[in-house]
Amino acid sequence: MCHPRLRLLLIQYVAAIAVLTVWFAPAHAESTAAPVALRELLPTLKGKVVLLDFWASWCGPCRQSFPWMGELQRRYGDAGLVVVAINLDQDRTLAAEFLTATPAGFRIEYDPQGVLATKFGVTAMPTSVVIDRTGEVRERHRGFKQAQQAAREQSLLRLLKE
Repeated sequence: MCHPRLRLLLIQYVAAIAVLTVWFAPAHAESTAAPVALRELLPTLKGKVVLLDFWASWCGPCRQSFPWMGELQRRYGDAGLVVVAINLDQDRTLAAEFLTATPAGFRIEYDPQGVLATKFGVTAMPTSVVIDRTGEVRERHRGFKQAQQAAREQSLLRLLKE
């Protein structure tokens, strides 16, 4: 077994690489695009704070988190925040129905095979990963409760000021 600090660094490294395999479009866009190569994506992430959210259509707390994440993207996108929600449904029509009922004001990606979810160790819905401007995973949140919104927003603001 490796040292806890080394393990944490390894997890952060793998997480940063996984993030860099997802295609990020401008805010408020929805995508059906496939992931792009790391060398094509790297310039688009430089200097961004990324809120990476894993969700599924059947997830009740996900329905609560989407309006909040949309508001975060609207408020702080110009300051460098990028919200990306990765859907894990195997049937994309379920995700489409969810998005019709609960529109997203941020980037949507799809991971029906759970490749990125596995790399990030997702075990609950939703799971959010916060990545700083240098690509380091700074926070991980399992689940979503409205009572946590203010604290999470303050944490994002601190990262945006770094």
